[in-house]
Amino acid sequence: MNLGFVLIKAEPGYEHKVYNELTKVEEIIQIHPLSEEFDFIAKVEAENYERFENIVKSKIKSINGILNIKTLTESKFY
Repeated sequence: MNLGFVLIKAEPGYEHKVYNELTKVEEIIQIHPLSEEFDFIAKVEAENYERFENIVKSKIKSINGILNIKTLTESKFY
């Protein structure tokens, strides 16, 4: 399993709606509110990097009220 994090910025006034929609995404295993530049950080678990990208594009970016996201994925140290 791969883990990734998604920083999420919601439109003003849509924070609760976005949070509620994020809780419906089964691959999101944790959501934490933030302050400043982003409103939430979501911890996403996926089988591989391609699946992680698919979850971000099809399930997270499609939520009405999201202005911006930034993804952070794990990498391996060699």
